[in-house]
Amino acid sequence: HVQLVESGGGSVQAGGSLTLSCAASGHTFSSRCMGWFRQAPGKEREEVALINTVGGSTYFPSSVKGRFTISRDNAKNTVYLQMNSLKPEDTAMYYCAAGPNGGSCSAFSYWGQGTQVTVS
Repeated sequence: HVQLVESGGGSVQAGGSLTLSCAASGHTFSSRCMGWFRQAPGKEREEVALINTVGGSTYFPSSVKGRFTISRDNAKNTVYLQMNSLKPEDTAMYYCAAGPNGGSCSAFSYWGQGTQVTVS
């Protein structure tokens, strides 16, 4: 079982930056694909970025490419989402998720409680 705890959310003005962190429990972090998702009020959850076990990253909404960077520190069991040039449309609850042990990025088994990002 993996527990995920997000932090780093908050309220910022448009154009500002935030870095989200997600700390994972256990000893299998390095062998799991990790992802960041977000859900805005009244909208479906969308995948924002994922990072595989060797550090390869993928960004899904075209709107975040070039502005968001996902990274991981396996020594600290932590995945990060650096968000720059924030826009009001980035306002959402951001969730961290972990894939199954073994590295698959096709599904995510564990979820954090979320951290709110509000851009005005």
